[in-house]
Amino acid sequence: MSALKMLGILLVIAGAAALVYHGFSYTRESHATRIGPVELSVKNKQTVDIPTWAGVGAIAIGALLLLSGGRKG
Repeated sequence: MSALKMLGILLVIAGAAALVYHGFSYTRESHATRIGPVELSVKNKQTVDIPTWAGVGAIAIGALLLLSGGRKG
């Protein structure tokens, strides 16, 4: 399997996931303080939204790579 076909498959899968989930979130620890035996920390939940056009674009580019990846010359 060529590298272009692999990249095309990955783009189609990533684009479909972007359309289904619309983004992802992660937790980041921002402050940590220790006062004697007590430890305090603040965790912030960050959300990253993926626009619909980015998911559709990834699927379209992946499909183009799959269709043109097998041609020689």
